[in-house]
Amino acid sequence: MSEKKEEMTKKGDFIFIDYMGKVKETGETFSTTLEEVAKKEGLHKEGSVYNPDLVVVGEGWVLKGLDEGLKGLKEGETATIEIPPDKGFGNRDPSKVKMVPFRKFKDERVAPFPGMKLEMDGKPAVIRSVGAGRVQVDFNPSLAGKNLLYQVTVKKVLKKKTDKIKALIERRIPAIATEKLDLNVEGKNVKVHLPEEVFFLEGLQLAKRGINMDIQRFFPEVEELSFIESFKKKALEPAEPEPQPKAAEEGKK
Repeated sequence: MSEKKEEMTKKGDFIFIDYMGKVKETGETFSTTLEEVAKKEGLHKEGSVYNPDLVVVGEGWVLKGLDEGLKGLKEGETATIEIPPDKGFGNRDPSKVKMVPFRKFKDERVAPFPGMKLEMDGKPAVIRSVGAGRVQVDFNPSLAGKNLLYQVTVKKVLKKKTDKIKALIERRIPAIATEKLDLNVEGKNVKVHLPEEVFFLEGLQLAKRGINMDIQRFFPEVEELSFIESFKKKALEPAEPEPQPKAAEEGKK
């Protein structure tokens, strides 16, 4: 009896991955989907949801080097992928290091110091040095020029069309738990029954447009996408009994 051959991931596959990204030279962890790692490395953010990330292989949803490294893996497999700067956050660009007059910071009531992260002219930057009258400001991405190591685990490979569409919806509306999504695919029509708790989410209409674009891209055979928002009648809670007046005292002691 022959063993079932495990399929390797390929371009266009919908997969969920857990990962931990580190700088090769220093071992510093800069990103992860694992909450316990985020807490340990000081990356944890309150309110953030730590779950495996959805990736469509080869679609550029992750760094180029990581995208390429995901091809050929199997469900449940863990691999370490090394990414050079040109396939990560790019090489450092010397022209993005500027000398800025100290008075500009003084006018903004900012006291610059080496290593300080700030936003200048609408762009993220880091102070590299502070001299007499001038400050060296680096507008390169903080991970530019770095060799990266990603430890990645392919948690799941989606096969069913309905599962893929649900994953696309959850990616755009993280507040929706997949198990609460009621999805009907009938020929060229897709109907999505949204749970009541997301009706008034900020940015919901924009998310719907994004979901529509995703479905048109990955499932061009779908001609109509409908979002159905239904309010169900809730049973009225029994009214609390009105307080009864106390009986009058029959007499005084």
